[in-house]
Amino acid sequence: MPQPLRADTALTVAGLSESQLLARIFPRLTNAEPTGGPAAATYLLLGPGDDAAIVAAPDGRTVLSIDTQVADQDFRLEWNNGYRTSGYDVGWKAAAQNLSDINAMGARATSLVVSLTMPPETLVSWVEDFADGLMAGIRELGAPACAVAGGDLGRGRELAVSVAILGTLDGMAPVLRSGARPGDTVALAGTVGRAAAGLALLESDVPMGDLTAGQRSLMDTQCRPQPPLAAGPLAREAGASAMMDISDGLVRDGNRMAAASHAVLNLEAAALKELAVALLPASELLGADPMSWVLGGGEDHGLLATFPAGVQLPPGFTAIGSVEAPAPTESTGVTIAGRPADAVGWDHFAD
Repeated sequence: MPQPLRADTALTVAGLSESQLLARIFPRLTNAEPTGGPAAATYLLLGPGDDAAIVAAPDGRTVLSIDTQVADQDFRLEWNNGYRTSGYDVGWKAAAQNLSDINAMGARATSLVVSLTMPPETLVSWVEDFADGLMAGIRELGAPACAVAGGDLGRGRELAVSVAILGTLDGMAPVLRSGARPGDTVALAGTVGRAAAGLALLESDVPMGDLTAGQRSLMDTQCRPQPPLAAGPLAREAGASAMMDISDGLVRDGNRMAAASHAVLNLEAAALKELAVALLPASELLGADPMSWVLGGGEDHGLLATFPAGVQLPPGFTAIGSVEAPAPTESTGVTIAGRPADAVGWDHFAD
C-alpha cells in the first residue's frame, strides 16, 4: 500500500501511487509566465488529465520529433570526477535536445509529451527536480509557446526519459538538410565541441572541486546545453537553403547534410581553429586535442546551415565554409581546406 505523502527527501517513487506522484509533478509543468510571444495556451487546448491531449495546429501541418535519454548510455547519475547528475539536469537536457530538433526545421515548438521510466528506488525529489528542469529549459531557452501536454510514468530497471515534441511552421516552408547547393555559404549558430570537452572533464580523474570556472562552464554545456532557438526561424526567414541540428558532431552531421544534398561541405581551417580556442581550458588540463572535440563532439545542439551566396547571414550565425559540387570521382562529405575530414562523432550503437 502506498505510503502517505510526506516531506521526506529520501522518499522513493516506490512509496507513492501513480496518482500521488502525478499530483507532485503536474503543478510544476505549467508554463504560467511566458517570456514573450504566444502563450502556451494558444496551442494547448486540453492538457494532462484525459487519455490524450488536444493541441491546435493553426498552420495545418505539424513538425514532430522524439528523443530518448537512458541512464549509463546518455548520462550517468554519478560521474568519475564526482559530479552527480540531478533530475534538473536531465529535465533541462530533455527540453534542449527536443527543442533543438524543431528549431533545426525553422519551426517553433508548441507542445511536448514526456515518458519517464524509473527504477523503484528513484527519489521523488529527483523526479520533482526533473519536472522543474524541463520547464526551466523550455522557458529560459526561449520557447514560451511550448506546453507540456501530458505523458506517462512507468517502472523499469533503468532510468529513461523520452520526449516527443510538436512544432509549427507558421505558414512557412520547412528548412531541410537536403537543400545545400554549390556556392552556398556554410554557417554555424551556437557552439560545437563544448559539450564534448565537458564530457571529457566529467569522465576524468580531476575532482570537480579542482576545476576552474572556465572548465566548469564546459561541463555545464554537457549537462545543460544551450541550443540557439532564435536562430532557426531567423535562418528560415533569411532564406537558408539547408539546416540541421548538430547533435552527433560537426563532421558526422555535416556528412549527413552533404549526402542528403549531394554536395561537399568544405570547411575553413581558420574558422575551426577559432572554435577550438574556447576549449583550451579543458584540452590543456587533460592533454587532449581540442580540434577532435570541434569536429567530433556532439550535444552542443548548435545549428549547421547553408545560405545562398550573397545572402547576409542572420544574427547568431558565423561563416565556417562553403558548399561545393563533388568531383566526378569523389563522393559527398565534409572536407577541411579541400581534404577529407575523418572525425567519427557520436554513434548511439557503437561500443
